[in-house]
Amino acid sequence: MKFDDVFEYLGAFGTYQKRMYFLLCCPGVFTAMQMLVAVFTLNIPDHRCALPGVSNDTFNVQGLDHEILLNATIPWKTEKGVSVRDSCLIYKNDVPAGQNRTTQECSAWVYDNSVFKNTVITELNMVCNDKGLRSLANSILMAGLLCGSLVLGIVSDVIGRKPTLMLSILLHVGTGVGTAFAPNFVAFVILRFLNGASNIGLFVSSFVIVMELVGPSKRTFAGMIIEFFWCLGLFIVGGLAYFIRDWHHLQLVISVPAVLLIGLYWLVPESPRWLLSRGREEEAEAILRKAAEVNGVTLPPKLFDKDTLDDGPQAKITEMFTSPVLLVRTLIIFFNWLVASMVFYGLGLNVGNLGGDIYLNFTIANIVEAAAYVMCLFLLDRLGRKFLHCGSMLTGGVACIATIFPVLYGGPELEWVTITLSMIGKFGASAAFAIIYIFAAELFPTVVRNSGMGGSSFSARIGGILSPYVADLGTLVGGDFGNALPLLVFGAVTVAAGILSLWLPETLNRKLPETIEDAKAFGKSGNKSYELDHTVEKSPSKMEYDNPAFNKI
Repeated sequence: MKFDDVFEYLGAFGTYQKRMYFLLCCPGVFTAMQMLVAVFTLNIPDHRCALPGVSNDTFNVQGLDHEILLNATIPWKTEKGVSVRDSCLIYKNDVPAGQNRTTQECSAWVYDNSVFKNTVITELNMVCNDKGLRSLANSILMAGLLCGSLVLGIVSDVIGRKPTLMLSILLHVGTGVGTAFAPNFVAFVILRFLNGASNIGLFVSSFVIVMELVGPSKRTFAGMIIEFFWCLGLFIVGGLAYFIRDWHHLQLVISVPAVLLIGLYWLVPESPRWLLSRGREEEAEAILRKAAEVNGVTLPPKLFDKDTLDDGPQAKITEMFTSPVLLVRTLIIFFNWLVASMVFYGLGLNVGNLGGDIYLNFTIANIVEAAAYVMCLFLLDRLGRKFLHCGSMLTGGVACIATIFPVLYGGPELEWVTITLSMIGKFGASAAFAIIYIFAAELFPTVVRNSGMGGSSFSARIGGILSPYVADLGTLVGGDFGNALPLLVFGAVTVAAGILSLWLPETLNRKLPETIEDAKAFGKSGNKSYELDHTVEKSPSKMEYDNPAFNKI
């Protein structure tokens, strides 16, 4: 029998699979914490130039003498309609006070420690001329995801899912703890790069194992539920950051507990599908019969033959570029993946740039993201992939663009409007990122599905690498327009991707394409082979889960 046929006897999501599913979703909690802890550890507090020769200078004014010295040393500027002391310039001493004085850049700063005791920014002075280093640090983390998906994906195919999972756990813990002691920027970004690689290895290895133990009819459901473990990690890191204001301690607290994941070595099995691909049939069968025993069912005496893993002929992704219809469809899918990833991570990182309380904003954003996944669970199989994805993209994009009005034409009293619109954008981006995974997998024909999802994942990684630079446009550009610019860019590309997705055919309750010719005909009006078919599965039954493309991060 085919490998997926085993689940007709074993059960698609029995007791054994549920236990494994819960255990293997736990790594998602730790990856979420490491991915977005930068909202706090790389936060830029209010700051100004330090007074030359004053060793006990502080950001807050200590008294009248301190204020007089500040007025004589630090120039004023207007920011958001309010006069504040300049954060990067200091008066030269070549002109007496009271005359037109020239300014120069300073080389030392004092920081407001009312929110954070310290951050990476305050310790390494990543401000003013070096403010672009924050974007670079976050972008390097995303580059780690890209390299990790390529390298660890190959490693997983060679040595197995479980050894790769253990390797990723050790790398995750080691680099996470090491980051807390990074002495300089170079060491910090190298460790974050490796941590990003471990994050995707950790998430994907566990995801692949559990998906290869779940029946085809439950894979869409399982792929959605794991998103809530991701959200749980975000809630945890937000709560920890509220109580732990020292970035070293926060980094250690989210990294050290991941040591517990080593216990998965004794609790979870190797992927039976991978074991079969390596000719280790007895080991694969032993795992499946143990699962059957826990599920209280009986498997046939003979499970495997030479055709068990034969999923039919495969083709190259380049064949999707052989006709105008497939070319346009593929490019739209890739662009939607890029935008969904860029906006999802960009809005997550941009929480620290919004006004108001950073902890409250971060928590609201997490609630909004969880709500988006709940909506997808209930509506994805009712409204369809195309309608829900396009609607999510357009709703989120328009909300982001609309922030230009309260930022440019409103005062601090309208800050709540900007935050609300940003959260609507986050809702749309979160929903779209979850939907495009399922939508794209169903649009690619069986013969190129694996390659197509790999290309989609690569596009998502590029979007992730770009996202920190867009999120920090406000810091780099400055002014009121600079504050609105990140959301404006996120909104514009999201609306564009949402409109383009209208050219994609609906896949809900349709017979999905298997060959390139099927894909060309798929979605064409009047083609009876692809009209509504309420008997088909809601997700592809032959999806390959051994590719590192299939992942949240």
